[in-house]
Amino acid sequence: MEVPKVEAILLVWGVRDEVLKKIPVEGHWLYGEYDFIAKVDFATEVEMEEFERLLGKIINGHTFKLMPVRLSAVKKDVNGEEKVAVLESAKASVP
Repeated sequence: MEVPKVEAILLVWGVRDEVLKKIPVEGHWLYGEYDFIAKVDFATEVEMEEFERLLGKIINGHTFKLMPVRLSAVKKDVNGEEKVAVLESAKASVP
């Protein structure tokens, strides 16, 4: 059985360009309310928590949100028909 991945969206605001360059993921620099956005994948929730701690050290002031998003898979019902649940859960993590 495959271990589910944890996908998350990272938003960063209120930091200088020098700090954004230190973030260890690829993403997009923004100009507006947020300075940076990235989609980040983790093997486990523990790995995501470790990444949050690392971001806290890099981004002094904790001006970021890491929002895990779990999309459901296609499931077959008793009759073999496919059912798709659009969004199973989304949890915002604000340090």
